[in-house]
Amino acid sequence: MKKSILLASALSLCSVVASAQETKTKTDKDGDVKIKSGDTKIKIDKKENKVKIESGDTKETISLANPGTTAAVDYTAQGFSRTESGLLYKMVVDAPGTNSPKLGDQVEMHINTHIGDSSLFNSRKLNNNQPVPFQIMPPSFKGDLVEGFMLLTPGDSAVFMVAVDSLRKAGAQLLPWMQAGDMIQYEVSLVSVKTQDQLKMEQETKSSRQKNVDDSLLQAYFKKNKIKPTKTASGLYYVITKKGTGPTPKTGEQVTVNYTGKTLDGTVFDSNVDSAFMHVQPFTFSVGQRQVIGGWDEGLMLLNKGSKATLYIPSGLAYGERSPSPKIPANGILIFDVEVKEIGAAPAGNMPPGHSEHDGHKH
Repeated sequence: MKKSILLASALSLCSVVASAQETKTKTDKDGDVKIKSGDTKIKIDKKENKVKIESGDTKETISLANPGTTAAVDYTAQGFSRTESGLLYKMVVDAPGTNSPKLGDQVEMHINTHIGDSSLFNSRKLNNNQPVPFQIMPPSFKGDLVEGFMLLTPGDSAVFMVAVDSLRKAGAQLLPWMQAGDMIQYEVSLVSVKTQDQLKMEQETKSSRQKNVDDSLLQAYFKKNKIKPTKTASGLYYVITKKGTGPTPKTGEQVTVNYTGKTLDGTVFDSNVDSAFMHVQPFTFSVGQRQVIGGWDEGLMLLNKGSKATLYIPSGLAYGERSPSPKIPANGILIFDVEVKEIGAAPAGNMPPGHSEHDGHKH
């Protein structure tokens, strides 16, 4: 993922920082740019000169008038300083502290980006007033914005100015109306800094706590519904309702299944045997290749051809905190009724077969 993708595309965060989530960019024949990062979708409409943004339930269209070429400005008179590499910056709030982010650290910050009156990205507006998280990556060029981030400590606020010309030379994707001489203004408030070790420890603690919560909920569910499942070491539960024949699949082999997925309260969120979900066809994938959630990879490798089973998947083996659909709650426990129709050899190159993403799930 190119770390100098411009935040100008509202982009996941800023022009020179790689997002912590996977970012996909596509340019169509009309020159329009479509960007997807997590559950944020951005379309840069070249003809209409607009940026259309969808983030969760928030939708916004920003009309981009040509700001014109920026006149010469005396930034020193406005209270700006320059780093040795040439980045313009002005401290607004200088909180006490020494915990400046280093390369590889995970930060959270509020950020508002604009050229003149044309807004490019506002995290408070587009992220429910929550700070955006991302990892500090190496600078792409002299005067890169990331150098400014590394000057801050939690509680600090600052304004940074980055020349469009610098971004163009670095290969960043620019909006059509951006001109030579334009300056992009970044208003930044740093909220937190965590090392990778701190993040790992925090995630392990949170994961362990959630695993216990999930197991308690599942035990209560089993007791209420008089179910006696088998539990694996990972915390997955399953009940085989019909035994199949032959060997179970090996890592990389293709498995074809029918399935119905529901949440612990019985809400069905997807099925390939129910016409209401508009994809009544068997689903084929390469098992053990992380093309599906962990509970599917593990559970399907326990079943041979012809088997029918119910998988009870704790959130850590499903989608965790990041739900792909409003029908699936964050940290939701999932239940899948599955039937193994076929088990076949691994495909050449072990590429995943196509699977519609109309339902938002990657089982």
